[in-house]
Amino acid sequence: MSAVIEPVAEQVGSPLVAGDPQQPFAFGPEGIVSRGLFLRHVRAVAATLPQAGFAINLCEDRYRFLVAFCAAALRGQTTLLPSSRAPAAVAAAQARHPGSYCLGDGPRALPPERFHCLPARLPELGDGPTVIPADALVAIGFTSGSTGQPGAHAKHWDSFRTSTRQNLAALEGLLDPSGSWLVATVPPQHMYGMEFSVLLPLLAPVAVHAGRPFFPGEVARALADPPAPALLATTPVHLRALIESGAGFPPLAGIVSATAPLPRALAAAAEARFGCEVREVFGSTETCVFARRRTAHEDAWTPLAGVRLAPRPDGTAVHAPHLAEPVVLADLFELHHDGRFELRGRQADLLEIAGKRASLAELTSTLLAVPGVSDGVVLQLEPDTAGVRRIAAVAVAPGLDRAAVLAALKPQFDPVFLPRRLRLVDALPRNATGKLPRQRVLELFD
Repeated sequence: MSAVIEPVAEQVGSPLVAGDPQQPFAFGPEGIVSRGLFLRHVRAVAATLPQAGFAINLCEDRYRFLVAFCAAALRGQTTLLPSSRAPAAVAAAQARHPGSYCLGDGPRALPPERFHCLPARLPELGDGPTVIPADALVAIGFTSGSTGQPGAHAKHWDSFRTSTRQNLAALEGLLDPSGSWLVATVPPQHMYGMEFSVLLPLLAPVAVHAGRPFFPGEVARALADPPAPALLATTPVHLRALIESGAGFPPLAGIVSATAPLPRALAAAAEARFGCEVREVFGSTETCVFARRRTAHEDAWTPLAGVRLAPRPDGTAVHAPHLAEPVVLADLFELHHDGRFELRGRQADLLEIAGKRASLAELTSTLLAVPGVSDGVVLQLEPDTAGVRRIAAVAVAPGLDRAAVLAALKPQFDPVFLPRRLRLVDALPRNATGKLPRQRVLELFD
């Protein structure tokens, strides 16, 4: 198999799966699944799906998610990817898309409306199409709501193919062009999980672990399943847990991280612990991945080929080959003369109090640097009765009390930015990808 996805010329359809049918597609404790067997599963499941325009893929098993996603695409259906699989989020997505149904890989105590469960033993169908229109709307991703209300973003198959070519270039040196193995801890419903654990195996010579390992021991066992070192796609929260677990891990081909800023110290610790490169990628649900860096050694990001950033008063416009039109992000970037850039926060994160300026991202980094603080966030609360938006913080700091944390912050913070409210908790309300939905954090101060 070639590691290069050839651009698609004018044609009726584009293949769902690249590569030789005999080549590995997925692996796990039960062995290796070929690309040909995967397609037989996809064809058979597609024939059983309900008639609908939209499907919500709730499969926990990554292989079954892939089967369901491709089966829906073959039926001309669009997969909805809510930021959460919580019943309320699923119901909201169904309400916004009347007639949609849900796909799952096991029975549920409280199944959502129009729930279609995949059979315990996947059927096979040898003949049938495995191409879809290049302009097919295959997915709609929803932002996490970490800065407000979730938003919906359409994803077409030709855009996914182009962004996957760029991601292959971003992973150069970590993947074997003749065939690689991948273990992911991020759910496939998240856009990062979609890009690296769904599209890479579909469109490149990459075989993905069939499950979704979560605890360190599960991750270690999954990394030991393939016949060669695997690439680990994970998040900063998961990476810290793996380092601190003390579990034994086999050699890795590399580590890729996304969904939240990766501290340099954590990246360096991971490289020392696992003996491989940790490469961080930058992207969003709106844009997909568009930059990379080796965080243990550099602060600046390198844009992927064809990507251009254009600063604007309200953020930054991202131009990229896989985007039909520029996408404006709220992020503020400092552009270097060589084309690289550094993140300087978001417009909504910038604070100006008594003529002094700071950013919530910088304040959070300072909080996380306090010895004994393992997780935390600084935020600005909603306006009080006087219309004032107070600075607050939440921290996980075993062994420390509120006074000790504030005492450590006072020399680092300008007094006007010192949190007026500080909550110490056992764990922050992060979602499955490590993000912090703003509303969940605000609820800690109710």
